[in-house]
Amino acid sequence: MIDEYFGYEFGKLEYRSLMFKNQILAKQNHQGVAVVNYTDSATPYTRVIEHKHFREEDAKSFGQDKTVITYEHPADYVEGAEPYYVINDKRNNDLYAQYKSLADKEYKNKGTIFGGRLAEYRYYYMDDVIASALDKVKAELKRN
Repeated sequence: MIDEYFGYEFGKLEYRSLMFKNQILAKQNHQGVAVVNYTDSATPYTRVIEHKHFREEDAKSFGQDKTVITYEHPADYVEGAEPYYVINDKRNNDLYAQYKSLADKEYKNKGTIFGGRLAEYRYYYMDDVIASALDKVKAELKRN
């Protein structure tokens, strides 16, 4: 976390966390796909993951009579928890801008590169974070 890196000099940024509940079900298939997202406010979880559908080998190795699922629930971030998501509001974005200024100076003076969702204080889809990392590498290679 960029705010942690700089010792919370300007205060703490806010994050959201997640809580995971795993179950082993005595059935071959629960939902037919690896991930189902739930976006309605009535459902207490945001995602259900059925692990065996990520790779065919996983389905075979676990057996056909059981499946493992994980319910993903939103959770408030508390110190010591995993910070999964940023909170994009004016207060946090203004605070991040101050940390970004420090990060830019750190890069200029020490070559420290800040990347990823916690260092850039933004939500990234996986393909976006990979693209961002590759862009940073390309820029650094050109610089040197």
